[in-house]
Amino acid sequence: MPRPGSKKYDTERARLRKEAERSGISDHDAGKAANDALQQDPQRQSRGPRTERGRGPKGERPENTG
Repeated sequence: MPRPGSKKYDTERARLRKEAERSGISDHDAGKAANDALQQDPQRQSRGPRTERGRGPKGERPENTG
C-alpha cells in the first residue's frame, strides 16, 4: 500500500491522471480525479501506525487508560 508522497503513490497517481486526460477530462480535473481515486480506494487507506512509537506515549494509549 503506497502512502501519499511515496514514489509508488506518485507513479500510480500519474498513471491515473494520464488515463483521465486521455478520456477527455481537463488537466486540473484529471489531477483531482486521480487523487480522489487513490484516496477512496480501501486498499490504499492507512492501517494505523507502523511502529509502537507511532501509537503515542504509553500512558496515553487506549489500552493503558481507564
